[in-house]
Amino acid sequence: MLIGRKKQQAELREAYSADDSKFVALYGRRRVGKTYLVKQTFKDEFTFSHSGLANGSLQEQLYGWRSSLEDAGLTVSSTPKHWLEAFDMLKELIRRSSAKKKVIFIDELPWMDTPRSKFVTALEFFWNGWASMRDDVLLIVCGSATSWIINKIFRNHGGLHNRVNYQILLEPFTLYECEKFSEANHLAFSRYELLEAYMVMGGVPYYWSLLERGKSLAQNIDSLFFSPQGLLHYEFRELYDSLFRNPEVYIDVVKILGQRLGGMRREEIVSGLKITDSGNLTRVLEDLEHCGFIVRTNTYGAKKYNAIYRLMDNFTLFYLKFMSENKTDDPAFWTHNYTSPARYAWCGLAFERVCFQHIPQIKQALGISGVVTNTYSWQVKDDPIYGAGAQIDMLIERADNTINLCEMKFSQNEFAIDKDYDAVLRHKIARFSDSISRRKAIHLTMVTTYGVVHNAYWNRVQSEVVADDLFTE
Repeated sequence: MLIGRKKQQAELREAYSADDSKFVALYGRRRVGKTYLVKQTFKDEFTFSHSGLANGSLQEQLYGWRSSLEDAGLTVSSTPKHWLEAFDMLKELIRRSSAKKKVIFIDELPWMDTPRSKFVTALEFFWNGWASMRDDVLLIVCGSATSWIINKIFRNHGGLHNRVNYQILLEPFTLYECEKFSEANHLAFSRYELLEAYMVMGGVPYYWSLLERGKSLAQNIDSLFFSPQGLLHYEFRELYDSLFRNPEVYIDVVKILGQRLGGMRREEIVSGLKITDSGNLTRVLEDLEHCGFIVRTNTYGAKKYNAIYRLMDNFTLFYLKFMSENKTDDPAFWTHNYTSPARYAWCGLAFERVCFQHIPQIKQALGISGVVTNTYSWQVKDDPIYGAGAQIDMLIERADNTINLCEMKFSQNEFAIDKDYDAVLRHKIARFSDSISRRKAIHLTMVTTYGVVHNAYWNRVQSEVVADDLFTE
């Protein structure tokens, strides 16, 4: 059963129904459901379907191509010697097809681009010199290595420049879609448990598909992550190995960012890695951003180069916090530590990430969906006049001269603002007010699990968003 993906499926169908040939590139992180979407959309309508081989040599890739051609019904006398010949064989298969629209699906395209194979050159020649001149070909390419798709296909300065008709980004599920997925799979989880599952796994459909009925969420997390036989026990390394050809540098960056969940500026990343700032770091940061692992948030009132980079991949952060340095080898680690201070501290930070991943839902809850907004972070250092420094993780600046200063707090019950926290809020608002135009109104917005206790310190709050609001479509 296909959950969500209505817009993406509509685009695929639109490309299929076109009167001329179309080139579609579908991209998104590993395990997000790209292949499943294509197969569910077109069922048995494929003229040719092929998937690249992970870590396969050129000869192995070409042999796999030959095998896929034979599966599609073409008699092949020998393995192609190079990609130009391989695409010539595909042309022959298309010529012989009687289908009204020839659907060509090439999955895991980046794996096929082995060193010095000239794969992209052959793809360019196939599309520009032949397929695009017909009116009956739908070429769908797909890959988890998002940075490869963007740099080699979308930003191609050669024959593929501006040739892709549809660029379809498949993002992880939202909480709303995860809830629908859980209902379809008869998982009896409360919204509190769904929220926690999202904080662990993000909205990656494959991870959610592994959850078992009849087990509590804690039991599921133990069996998937902490058991040596768990299906996600070794996922971290497999994830980065599949996405990047030189994964070590990417892992180094996410580990540095994982140490400060409030985010880091570029110069802080350079200092933490003990490297020289260069264009290579720019490429790594862009690749991680394209793959959805990090997010770049501009600092309010600052220039672009002063942006803050945050590690946003929920699974990566969970791994770095609880698995990479876990020396206990306890297969029931999560159950045994469910009420530990470490888990409660993690919940608070993880909830902030979930809020960043659901900004449209927060805007909807605030009744400002139709208002033009920008989202920022903000921080100032200690000052001899104004006092201690302050940091605000989420600011929503609105076109109606209002700024929502969002404070995100995870709690098992209603959150109570006490005297000490009220002092922290007053200090943040005061320091922020000193840095902005007096024409803008500042609204303190509390984003919490179950709301805020209406005690003596509540009146400072202008608006509230609760976890249920994040589950809206």
